[in-house]
Amino acid sequence: MKKSNDIGSVPNKLVARKQLKPSVAFTHLGCEKNRVDTEHMLGLLAEAGYGVSTNEADAAVVVVNTCSFIQEAREESVRTLVDLADQGKELIIAGCLAQHFQEELLQSLPEAKAIIGTGDYQHIVEVLQRVEAGERVNKVSKEPKFIGTENLPRYRTTGDSIAYLKVAEGCNYRCAFCIIPKLRGDQRSRSIESIVAEAKELAFQGVKELILISQITTNYGIDLYGEQSLARLLRALGDIEIPWIRVHYAYPTGLTKEVLSAYRDVPNVLPYLDLPLQHSHPEVLKAMNRPWQLDVNSEILDRIRNQLPDATLRTTLIVGFPGETESHFEHLVSFVQNQRFDHVGVFAFSAEEGTKAASLPNQVPSEIAQARKDKIISIQQLISEEKNRNWVGRIVDVLIERVDSETGELIGRCNRFAPEVDGEVILKPVGKDLKVSPGMFLPAKITGSTMYDLTGELVGAETFFATMRTQKNHS
Repeated sequence: MKKSNDIGSVPNKLVARKQLKPSVAFTHLGCEKNRVDTEHMLGLLAEAGYGVSTNEADAAVVVVNTCSFIQEAREESVRTLVDLADQGKELIIAGCLAQHFQEELLQSLPEAKAIIGTGDYQHIVEVLQRVEAGERVNKVSKEPKFIGTENLPRYRTTGDSIAYLKVAEGCNYRCAFCIIPKLRGDQRSRSIESIVAEAKELAFQGVKELILISQITTNYGIDLYGEQSLARLLRALGDIEIPWIRVHYAYPTGLTKEVLSAYRDVPNVLPYLDLPLQHSHPEVLKAMNRPWQLDVNSEILDRIRNQLPDATLRTTLIVGFPGETESHFEHLVSFVQNQRFDHVGVFAFSAEEGTKAASLPNQVPSEIAQARKDKIISIQQLISEEKNRNWVGRIVDVLIERVDSETGELIGRCNRFAPEVDGEVILKPVGKDLKVSPGMFLPAKITGSTMYDLTGELVGAETFFATMRTQKNHS
């Protein structure tokens, strides 16, 4: 779970305008789908004349966009709410925790003046106005159905060069361990025209990396067009002037020949596949209610590597699922060792109230689940270290994200690394006369590696910047 109490990257025009209405602070918790909802609320409030503060201490009201995906996320959300309540803040609770525990939140937190469900964030202005009038508001639809489009105001919190674009909301699968369908509703896709229109606007704003997100992006369009339409969408985005387009999350069975061909043919679509496999053993997958995935993991991975030999593969795994035996776990260990993913995220099973898995027999003790998690991580660390070491000596394009104020090092990412979840590329400082800014793509030679990161130095920096100055002078 990611948390961002500081929204200092919100455009200055949101905070510098002459305030006629109270300021509102935001705390963002959870996934990037939740972040997009936060950004829409920011845009709606700014359009209505509210100031958006980067400091909770300066705000009359704090909107907390919460996460409720797993127990750890719920605990962090509750701690954040209690801490703000203890500071005497009036709270508007939005997001998954509000959808999950609406009445409980209103009863237990007097400081909670309103709750807003996952399909109701578009009503943030109306809710705030009702709170200002002294009303206590429950704005939670029983079944979330809304999804924001390019027509909904939005102010990004990810800086100038990166943007997340939500292509669909909700999920039609019913995995035994997952509560997302109850919190986010069934899948509802945006039209290709809507997505392309927003992508064009983001390109106009200077975005260099566009990350397509939904719960199951490879199922994009089934509800809208009657068939999987990710390949059509990727080809439609090929003409957008954004250098990198990354896709999260690619369920394996949706990686059809047509989709893989689009990955290969569309030049700005990165060969980066985030595959939430969760496990390798057929019996565990069946218990997880993922029957579509049985016996296809290796076959699909071989197909990906054949069609996309330079693909970066990430996956997420769950250990300690109810009924997972030592034999099941050793099957998973062999799978990780043999498949040699570039990046792996591992979670110990968390029994979520309201899911089928919470009531399954043969629950695995938490200490065993944690030990299994640690073992998978230790195996993957060695694999990741070797994978990174293989890049030493190569020249790659690096998207610069910041300059270290103390060391002068340039911090960025190559296309193998997604924001937040993967590593970074750390480049040696350049001369003071060479001005480097976030959002630049710079060629770099990789000179070293660690378990997670790459290190390197710019290639032909003086020539590169001289060319840029010449082009600027001629324009």
